[in-house]
Amino acid sequence: MANRLIWEDRFNIGVDQIDKEHKKLFQIVNKLFVFSEQKEKGPWVCQEGIKYFKDHAVKHFAEEEAYMAAISYPGLEMHRHLHQDFSRHTLPALEKELERTGYAKDAIQHFLSVCAGWLIGHTLTEDRAIVGKEQSKWVNLMPEEEQFVVMQTILRQLHEMFQLDTEVVSECYGGERFGSGVYFRLIYGDRKGRQREIFVIYEEKVLVGTVGKLIGASAGKLDAMILNAARFTTRQFVESIRKRFPSTQDYQLESENLLTYEQFERAFGRQLPQYSLLFDTGAGYFAYCAMTPQTKRKQGAQQQEEHTATDIEKYLTRNERENSSQKKKLLVVDDSDTVQLAMKGLLQEDYQITAVHSGAAAIRSISLERPDLVLLDYDMPVCDGAQVLQMIRSEAEFADIPVFFLTGRVDKASVSKVIPLKPEGYLLKSENPGEIKKKIDRYFERKQGKSKHANAI
Repeated sequence: MANRLIWEDRFNIGVDQIDKEHKKLFQIVNKLFVFSEQKEKGPWVCQEGIKYFKDHAVKHFAEEEAYMAAISYPGLEMHRHLHQDFSRHTLPALEKELERTGYAKDAIQHFLSVCAGWLIGHTLTEDRAIVGKEQSKWVNLMPEEEQFVVMQTILRQLHEMFQLDTEVVSECYGGERFGSGVYFRLIYGDRKGRQREIFVIYEEKVLVGTVGKLIGASAGKLDAMILNAARFTTRQFVESIRKRFPSTQDYQLESENLLTYEQFERAFGRQLPQYSLLFDTGAGYFAYCAMTPQTKRKQGAQQQEEHTATDIEKYLTRNERENSSQKKKLLVVDDSDTVQLAMKGLLQEDYQITAVHSGAAAIRSISLERPDLVLLDYDMPVCDGAQVLQMIRSEAEFADIPVFFLTGRVDKASVSKVIPLKPEGYLLKSENPGEIKKKIDRYFERKQGKSKHANAI
């Protein structure tokens, strides 16, 4: 199992010193994978190796940033921010898990698989952008110093308003679904005709355990009283953040909406974030996203969306119906918007659908909300389906998640490559949509039948 990370020519960006260090990081991770599977090596060997990886990664980040500064790379600050997000938040969170478990094998595997996934994604996107082979998607983020102030203000407000001791999970939250979410959108406008949108997202249990508790709600579940109270609490929360930044004072609140996840996904996807932060409150996840100002959209389309999204009773009815129906959760991983829309249209009546564009986003989505089935595109430009499935299978927590390849080919070479990773099967994109739906339905019917049989025994 030594070749968990296979170096390929496409990882080379054409800068010798960077390519050399990338290879070194891959080699370190591969050695650690081997050590983690050899009982005689002992946890202390992995402990020292992980420390070496961390130190080497931080050193490499500094050298890479120095190179970018030397060539006047315009994305230097953003790239540095991504490095710091990994070294200041992701790595410490993983190390905390290692220490808590006494460097158990599962925790080591989790550490290594997350690091492997991050290395693959970062190398093939952000590092390739240094030499113009890719374009960074995080191009409009607020300066690091201001973002730090925002983050600290949010942490303080969560503690003061809700008594939550919170930690940052990511400074680059990509809009993935987590649990049963409640999505608030606040739209601000200025005299120049520009708008900026702010999204505040709560996992339902956060609102029930905080706002619900404060207003004495006894049902133990989301209701109209909690949502109405949360609406005004959220407005005050956002204002407390905005007042720290004079540049936002020209914007006045124009409207506020309660969105479904699908509406949030569309609204988030058509804009670029200034900052997009994900937190673990200890009582559930919380996200705060501020988007880059843009020219106002046509009011008619916006009003139509508001009209359907702000009726709290309808929202609760729909929410309760979806929860009671216990729809199976499907994660669609495909870089094509056309394929994503087609799969949603085909399946969303009977299944709860989440769609992402990349392998890295798929791993994040699986971490936040475990799906019942993954439909995985085989051919993706950055991290292909086989690599994504390999990352899923290397995580003890995710290893048994069923995966169907969604592909345009089933040639012998492609099939033999992924057989050891145990996909549940293949769905051809060229098939009749009705046949694709039938295969997915039959899969769950068979699974349910096996479950009933096991219970009977």
